[in-house]
Amino acid sequence: MSSGHANPIKAILLALGANFAIFVAKLVAAMVTGSGAMMAEAVHSLADCGNQGLLLLGIRQTKRPPSDEFPLGWGRALYFWSFLVAILLFSVGGMFSIYEGVHKLTHPEPLKWPWLALGVLVFGIVVEGISMRGCLQEVNKARGEQNLWTWFRETRSSELLVIFGEDLAALIGLCLAAVAIGATMLTGNLMFDAAGTIAIGALLIVVAVLVAIEVKALLIGQGMEPRRRDELMGFLKSRPEVADVLNLITLQMGPDVMVAVKARMQPTAGNPELIAAINTVEAAMKAEFTDIRWSFFEPDNAD
Repeated sequence: MSSGHANPIKAILLALGANFAIFVAKLVAAMVTGSGAMMAEAVHSLADCGNQGLLLLGIRQTKRPPSDEFPLGWGRALYFWSFLVAILLFSVGGMFSIYEGVHKLTHPEPLKWPWLALGVLVFGIVVEGISMRGCLQEVNKARGEQNLWTWFRETRSSELLVIFGEDLAALIGLCLAAVAIGATMLTGNLMFDAAGTIAIGALLIVVAVLVAIEVKALLIGQGMEPRRRDELMGFLKSRPEVADVLNLITLQMGPDVMVAVKARMQPTAGNPELIAAINTVEAAMKAEFTDIRWSFFEPDNAD
């Protein structure tokens, strides 16, 4: 699969539990302290809970069987929900946080119980750190020897991509909120709280845009990961039944892959032997690359 042996559902459920616990704690603290940065973080955590629910819905839809109306199944439905999550992260998370920060700049309000706010943030950092660690474990299974940026640009697992972006933004956002409230406590200047809120909003917007760019490519129709395509090409060329691979087209369909191969086959005694050779190659290909669900094989002498 495009995500190797990673388990995106595990990362999603872990993030969902963490974000709901953090949301409750932040909301209580925001109402008591009046912190704009804390309220922005509470909204962010609530939005993350809804986003993870959408990802779970998308994963469920990918399991729908193919039909005459959807002959290649529902795998790409996951990209729609992932793109929607990116939009929500941009609007509900980022834009709301910036609005709240600007409001605090123009209508500053004193903080109440700042130590409570810091305590909740420390709790949130610990819980979100646990969630981030679980997500990174799944990402590491998928990326192999790739660095994180290369994996981010090339992965075809949109749900894992979204969870990674959300967890990263949440963890950094919590740290920004802690710094903002800490600076406000030390200086008495409420502008630090407002600035922290705006910084959180800007962070969410940047992450949302980066995630949306990657998911947009999947929506348009990307092939399998470049390293996986190279492996597939090498596998086909190594088959004794294949003289040369003339063309190879792949298309990522959520967790599954469609493959179209045009190849020059080794000479055979007749059509039955040629068909048997093609069937052998296709069976071996699907056994080696278990995410290939559909394959179309065309023997030819030229592309």
